[in-house]
Amino acid sequence: TGFSLQYNEYFEQADWVAGELTADEARGITKRKDNFRPDPNIITGSADPSDYKASGYDRGHLAPAGDMKWSEEAMSESFLMSNISPQEAQFNRKIWKDLEELVRQWAISNEKILVATGPIITEGYKTIGTSKVAVPSYFFKVIADSSEPDIKGIGFIIPNKKSTAVLQAFAFPIDYIENITGFDFFYQLDDDTESIIESSIDISRWIWDY
Repeated sequence: TGFSLQYNEYFEQADWVAGELTADEARGITKRKDNFRPDPNIITGSADPSDYKASGYDRGHLAPAGDMKWSEEAMSESFLMSNISPQEAQFNRKIWKDLEELVRQWAISNEKILVATGPIITEGYKTIGTSKVAVPSYFFKVIADSSEPDIKGIGFIIPNKKSTAVLQAFAFPIDYIENITGFDFFYQLDDDTESIIESSIDISRWIWDY
């Protein structure tokens, strides 16, 4: 209801999740109800909540539950295991949470944005659980404001570990993240708009109050 995803059976998590977040959605009031469960739409079988038990990793959301407060159905679906990835606790609960909250502020200040999020799994990765869920080394998030008059874009790559650095330290042009991941995030935009959004970043055009 609130996002789309591409599931990777080998790594037992999504390659990416993506959707639009509007100002009204970011102001939603539906309460969080933890309801982690396998995703029945994954015909090969998604990971299971038990894969994370005693693993030392949080069941980290890719599409945040906090983005889904506009709909009970969307909130519930954010707890499907296809939207979950292993995250270090101090990453998930601090810098990643800060970024999620900041993105919601950007949805409000820009009226609507496009957001895509996913794991970056590198050579020599470890796995958890009987499903052998891969543990990412990094996570990415890319944000596009495709509305006039202030068309802009920004991306982030953040290591899956505790960090006290400011979020600006992890900001990159979306083109760079596309090169790292191999994904073409906003191809449905017209070419000129896509180029403006993806080719460079200007952090002064974004509000950094988090």
